[in-house]
Amino acid sequence: MAPDSTTKGDVRRLLRARRRELAASRDLTADALALAEHLDDLPPGAAPRSVPGTALSYESLPHEPPTAAVNAALRAHGHRVLVPITLPDMQLDWCDLDDPRRTPFGITAPAAADLVLAPGLAVDTTGTRMGQGGGCYDRVLPMLRVGTPVIVLLHPGEHTSDPLPHEPHDIPIPWVLTAHGCTPSHRVLGTTSRQG
Repeated sequence: MAPDSTTKGDVRRLLRARRRELAASRDLTADALALAEHLDDLPPGAAPRSVPGTALSYESLPHEPPTAAVNAALRAHGHRVLVPITLPDMQLDWCDLDDPRRTPFGITAPAAADLVLAPGLAVDTTGTRMGQGGGCYDRVLPMLRVGTPVIVLLHPGEHTSDPLPHEPHDIPIPWVLTAHGCTPSHRVLGTTSRQG
């Protein structure tokens, strides 16, 4: 993606600009429905038709892959959907999406999650995720139980073979979900019919 001298901030600015272009070119209503339909493509144990549990998700911003239909589908399958509340120190508290009062569960709520749908600007084929820069999910991912499926929602084209800046604390992301389907992040791009 960039020479070694390029900072994470530089890469993030490029990815944000690319995302604005991608979002403007996409039918986000169709993407929302496709993302919800592809929930059944999730890895074993993570698909919404499996035993209902607790899913961490989020409420998407305008340029992000839309999550409203995904969250509705998870709830329709009996999952409790927790969404983040960003605290002033960039820690994430969590509340039930169905709770109009947004009662906080506490920052340790991820420890009880059975599935995590996380935001990101891009994921490369080593599983490195580039987020928005606040470090919120760098704090969340280590709290998860071993084996909890973590899936980053991206627009098609944001799962890249270009290496992203990686730091020792970065936890590899195993799965990517786009409007084209769910794929392992570590796959060789272009070798399957479902493109990330």
